[in-house]
Amino acid sequence: MLTWRVPALFGLLGAAGTTVGGALSERPGLWWGMAGAAVVVALLTGLDWLVAAPAGEVRLVRSGDRQVRVGDTAEVTLTVTNASLRTLRGLVRDAWVPSAGAGEPYAHVVDLDPGESADLVARLTPTRRGDRPAVRVTIRSYGPLGLAFRQTSRRRATAGTPPWTLTALPPFTARRFLPEKLSRLRIIDGQTVIRGRGQGTEFDSLREYVVGDDVRSIDWRGTARSGHVVVRTWRPERDRRILCVVDTGRTSAGRVATEPTDDRPDPPGEPRLDAAIDAALLLAVLASHADDRVDLLAVDSQVRTTVAGTHKRSALSRLTRALAALQPSLVETDFGRVAAEVLRTERKRALVVVFTTLDPGALGEGLLPVLAQLVAKHTVLVASVSDPAVPVLAARRGDVSRLYTAAAAVRTLEEVDRLRRALTGHGVHVVEAPVDTFASAVADRYLDLKATGRL
Repeated sequence: MLTWRVPALFGLLGAAGTTVGGALSERPGLWWGMAGAAVVVALLTGLDWLVAAPAGEVRLVRSGDRQVRVGDTAEVTLTVTNASLRTLRGLVRDAWVPSAGAGEPYAHVVDLDPGESADLVARLTPTRRGDRPAVRVTIRSYGPLGLAFRQTSRRRATAGTPPWTLTALPPFTARRFLPEKLSRLRIIDGQTVIRGRGQGTEFDSLREYVVGDDVRSIDWRGTARSGHVVVRTWRPERDRRILCVVDTGRTSAGRVATEPTDDRPDPPGEPRLDAAIDAALLLAVLASHADDRVDLLAVDSQVRTTVAGTHKRSALSRLTRALAALQPSLVETDFGRVAAEVLRTERKRALVVVFTTLDPGALGEGLLPVLAQLVAKHTVLVASVSDPAVPVLAARRGDVSRLYTAAAAVRTLEEVDRLRRALTGHGVHVVEAPVDTFASAVADRYLDLKATGRL
């Protein structure tokens, strides 16, 4: 293939030939000069192409990060080795999918002697969750004169590209609430120890009686066996079961408004699914610190992913990897299947947190008919992100179009309120909060239930 230098060289030599021919006033000499320039350019271009290092004789090896949170930057290194006997002068383009957020430069300039290697670093800042694969490495090798180059074909470049996938994990922005929630959890544990036996406690151990202990805590059988007075000690209930059910149906694809910032004065909003994932991660980490067992179920018309039995050490990493690839499905959620999976997965009583949308159509026709089965065996919490734009639209007045919009918004609020009352009437706990405080509100309700022993 040719570069821009070929026509430039031909123009330069052709102009020189034209000038010489004009000075000699020989018209046939003018054409011979142009033909000679073309021959010289063709010979130089062909020689330059032959001398260029073969683009196919380049070895490629990758190394670097495999995982990164959305918004953070990862580095993946592409090691390019010139395996030919000629000097490689060229460009190497390492292409990724657009959502991988590959930064500049677009292509890397290399100048490698035979057997020499170079490390080309790609800085990736993913903008979406999930697997972000490398697409293709294209190599263009120039001759020493820069007149012609060799380039790998599309098929050969795809086949020779070393595979690499960068997994973009959820950003977990709700971790900013974690210190506060852990502090409250410690307070709950301390209050339980102080007040002794009660709701939300279980037997811990026996110890010797000291002045000030409640005489009602004396264990008389233990006292008879040991020969001195011993009392029972209690601790908060541990190893409770928490099941996070993430609805990945059509309603999870909707976006809800977020607070504008200096960088984004008009933000596009956050998908409901991302808000649910953030809240589920915060709840899982908090529950694992309380020594409770956390399970995960993502479902719409079919089960998308399941994670069973996560404990304190592995909760965050396992759940983050499982939730990274979740995407909304444009289908109606089958809540009958949800209820069947919950009853099959959780044999013992558990706190079932359903991250969904308070949609009167979806929940009224899908969840309410099967709710009695769930409430009979488990404590059910329905968590939904509220859209702050709806109350604003309901309060607007003005022309006819605004009145119709306000009427639709008021009707939506009334239907959601009726659905909330229906869920509460079945004994379901309901949490509805804006996206900025949604994860915190879910964690607070979990702590309230734990403090009162209703898990």
